[in-house]
Amino acid sequence: MKVTIHPSQLKGIIQAPASKSSMQRACAAALLSKGTSTIYNPGHSNDDKAALDIIQKLGAKVELEGSVLKVESSGINPVASEIDCGESGLSIRMFTPIVALSDKEITINGSGSLETRPMDFFDDILPLLGVKIKSNDGKLPMTVQGPLVPANIEVDGSLSSQFLTGLLMAYSAAGANDVSIKVKDLKSKPYIDLTLDVMKQFGMNVPENKNYKEFYFKSGVENRKSEIQYTVEGDWSGGAFLLVAGAIAGSITIRGLDLSSTQADRKIMDAMMSANAAIAMEAKGIQAHPGGLRGFEFDATDCPDLFPPLVALASYCDGETKIKGVRRLKHKESNRAVTLQDEFDLMGVKIVIEDDTMIIHGGNVKGADVHSHHDHRIAMACAVAALGANSETIIEEAYAIKKSYPDFYNDLKSLGANVSLPFQNLNL
Repeated sequence: MKVTIHPSQLKGIIQAPASKSSMQRACAAALLSKGTSTIYNPGHSNDDKAALDIIQKLGAKVELEGSVLKVESSGINPVASEIDCGESGLSIRMFTPIVALSDKEITINGSGSLETRPMDFFDDILPLLGVKIKSNDGKLPMTVQGPLVPANIEVDGSLSSQFLTGLLMAYSAAGANDVSIKVKDLKSKPYIDLTLDVMKQFGMNVPENKNYKEFYFKSGVENRKSEIQYTVEGDWSGGAFLLVAGAIAGSITIRGLDLSSTQADRKIMDAMMSANAAIAMEAKGIQAHPGGLRGFEFDATDCPDLFPPLVALASYCDGETKIKGVRRLKHKESNRAVTLQDEFDLMGVKIVIEDDTMIIHGGNVKGADVHSHHDHRIAMACAVAALGANSETIIEEAYAIKKSYPDFYNDLKSLGANVSLPFQNLNL
């Protein structure tokens, strides 16, 4: 599917989408917290839908009424022999240890780029916890059979914090007592903060965080709640694209972004300030409008999902921008470092990669025919950059945005962007 973005001026107020990081963790916690959980502001991205499907196959009953989601669960009681994680990297990494709580043999599958992402982490770790596992040489499909028994282990946190998220939730649900998970070189620490916060709100046993190097589960801790209510946060990952859009083609106000959030991508605010972006915090939201953007330096090692919106921002900055953390981009929906380099080159923006640093040379952005590479964040980055280009931009495989932000193009249209869609409503 193609979408055409014409140079546009934006104006208005928009609500940030629901955070899929928050939503998917809430789904897992609701499954593991016996009883009824009420989740407000649930997301409806493809990744969110994958998580809801998974918890139902693992025994939860789900009822959605408008903007309220009710999950009734008695713990892990699989009603299917296979779960499908779609293209969700968080789902595959978080739910695999949770699936392993069951003594039934369950196959874990996925699609798209998930089929090529390395999962050999589980081949190494799960057998240490009494779990039988068979994989396709470290890739999908995987078959696991528990029950998982918590033990003292050490894991490598350099590839993704999502593996640790799954283990922390599984250990808590399994009643871990006086055991710890030690972690080497943990990346994306804010995402672990989010995991621990969700666990706390759902009354799970939250481990003691020893400077992100060890997570210790004390014995005899009981935090169960009789009634659980949780509100899914606004999404800083999706909100980052809206903020950049405002800095390029505003003025707009984004509502629903919590400045005290534990989400890693909240750091977009630091990057925008470094870029001299015109932003203001108001009672009704965060306002962003065009100003004298300048090249900046930013470390995105702990928030690699910010690379795409930051590249769009840097394209309009005077001078050179340097973003650190390129090594975190290889195992995403695409190899994002290469994809950003290729697609923005078509738009007249030179990107150089030196070791772990991406260097973007700001200048005049051209309209072009670009491709998302089936990567939602690449599609959104190209769309945002296109707002100030010298001519129209056509995005191939533009539907990739449904993975995380299905309302993205319609939201841009509501702000006045000239967006040509093949259908009136992308949610159809």
